[in-house]
Amino acid sequence: MLGTILDFLDKILTFFEEWTLFISVMVALVALFVNVVLRYGFNYSLAWSEELVREVIIYTTFIGCSAAIKNRSMIKIDASVQLLPRLKIPLTYFSNFVTMIFAGMMIYYGWLMVALQMRTEQKTIIMEIPLAYLYAILPLMGVMWMIRTIQVIHQDYTEQRAKKSTE
Repeated sequence: MLGTILDFLDKILTFFEEWTLFISVMVALVALFVNVVLRYGFNYSLAWSEELVREVIIYTTFIGCSAAIKNRSMIKIDASVQLLPRLKIPLTYFSNFVTMIFAGMMIYYGWLMVALQMRTEQKTIIMEIPLAYLYAILPLMGVMWMIRTIQVIHQDYTEQRAKKSTE
């Protein structure tokens, strides 16, 4: 039951991650390319393109972290696991637990930041995008990180159970 729900969520999140990363990076590349052509070809510059690229970099970083959790590509120190292989499983669960705590903090504090931006009605300087929209990536990514971490924990648990049953 839990496995099918997690598989369904995996398909949705993978689709969302891949397409939003693709579209946002392509839009940023086109804007940056047009800005370079205008700057060096016509001595004119688009002020908004640099702001757009900055926002896309921030957005893709958070989306990329969710994909990194899924692919188990997060930065880890594995020297202790190499020295003491028996600690691999407990350290893996500890690492996942810390990731879930951080995801919970992103949800909570991100929500507070969005509420603050809603109250102050601040906007970006050039494109005048409400900052609440940009800060909304924080709780959204916290939820995605939490789901991805639960998926990784479930995969590890089922692999360990299968390994024990074959022994």
